[in-house]
Amino acid sequence: MSVAVPARSFGFHWPRVGTLVRRELRDQFRDWRVVIPVVILTGIFPLLMNFTARTALDFVSRYGAPLVAQQLFPFLLMIVGFFPTSVSLVIALESFVGEKERFSLEPLLSTPLSDQELFVGKAMASTVTPLASAGLGITVYLVGLHYTADWSPSLGLLLQILVLTVAHAVGMVSAAVVISAQTNSVRAANLLASFVIIPAALLVQGESLIMFWRRYDVLWWVILGILLLAAVLVRIGLRRFRRDELLEREVEELRLDRLRLQLMHMLTSGARSPREWYRDAVFPAVRRAMGAAPWVLLALLLGAGLGIAFAQRVPLSFPGLAETPPSQEVMQALQQQGFFTPEGVLLIFAHNLRAILLASVLGIFSLGVLALIVLMTPIGLTTYAAALVGQAGGSPWLFVVAFVLPHGILEIPATWLAGASILRLGACMLAEPDRRTLGGIWIEAIADWVKVNVGVVAPLLLVAAIVETYVTPTVAAWALARGGW
Repeated sequence: MSVAVPARSFGFHWPRVGTLVRRELRDQFRDWRVVIPVVILTGIFPLLMNFTARTALDFVSRYGAPLVAQQLFPFLLMIVGFFPTSVSLVIALESFVGEKERFSLEPLLSTPLSDQELFVGKAMASTVTPLASAGLGITVYLVGLHYTADWSPSLGLLLQILVLTVAHAVGMVSAAVVISAQTNSVRAANLLASFVIIPAALLVQGESLIMFWRRYDVLWWVILGILLLAAVLVRIGLRRFRRDELLEREVEELRLDRLRLQLMHMLTSGARSPREWYRDAVFPAVRRAMGAAPWVLLALLLGAGLGIAFAQRVPLSFPGLAETPPSQEVMQALQQQGFFTPEGVLLIFAHNLRAILLASVLGIFSLGVLALIVLMTPIGLTTYAAALVGQAGGSPWLFVVAFVLPHGILEIPATWLAGASILRLGACMLAEPDRRTLGGIWIEAIADWVKVNVGVVAPLLLVAAIVETYVTPTVAAWALARGGW
């Protein structure tokens, strides 16, 4: 039996939020399961990283390469700030669902706090502890490293690490609080935490590569992207959090038969023929995906611009560009590479499908952001190659017309449409809040993704693969024999 909780106003008062934060912090530090890990992570883990740094420095110094170890120091500094945040994520994961299991949620929801104040207060209280732990850990690590290896970061690098740690904490905690508000048990929230920890761990791996290459200027752009993502996650929480849904939500039993019927109905829309399926299912899904199409187009244009700019910074030379081989030799070489064969069609088609699937998987874990990066890469490589041809004295437009345009007429629109469906799938949590659950929104977005990619994108990519295998090589060989470079 649940208690009816009236909806609160949308007012926002910081004193009430501060009261909630203090209440949450008192509850956290009364629990030894929170205090002891914070103390251990703050003291022992930075000392372990100091030992690792010192051992690495001693090892490489034997071979006269101490700079290699010094490139490791900033990375360990970032890990010292990230690791306590990831471990302390359990505080945010049980922020709402833990109250529900302890039967203390109804009194909390009966307070004058508005929905926005509840979410912000819970998120702030869940962020304070991991940030304090990370800050103390960074201090212990830097002090130990100063005395053991005589190394201290520059002010700019230290500022980057601190901002990066705050951005990681805000983004991860906001996502975890959203998960806590949308689940029915702490166990389910902990299982869903992989959707937060795995992308964050992959992001840290990418940041580590930037640090090892000492491209700290690029790291500022990464920090900007993480801050924007954290702001988006906070916005998701503020828009999707509804206090009345916390008590109304019942345990959702996994019924595979019911899920299969619901998904099949969304996929087919009751169509009894391919014509009806395209009319009632595919085309409406395409229209819904068009809402994200301008952002995908902007990303593709950005990828093209980055390819041209990269060609200016990393130019390559083609000394034999003007000495093109005879057309017959070119055709024979292309046949040896698999062109003009059905196997070549299947190879190109499978490659394009793998790229779409990879973008889809990455898009689910990143609100569609990583999917755009994957789809931007082929466009960037194409414009990069065209710019290099122009630098070598050839015609970049002839290169595009001969090597890209024949199959690109079909492949580029297919990529654009696939990107729109993936972006809508990844960012479906940003939709306007309604009475649907996140599960229902996900099922609808997945069904639209399947309809768009199976009904439109895959046929376009198949025809594009046929053109790329049989037509594009002929046009390219003609352009090479023409000698218009």
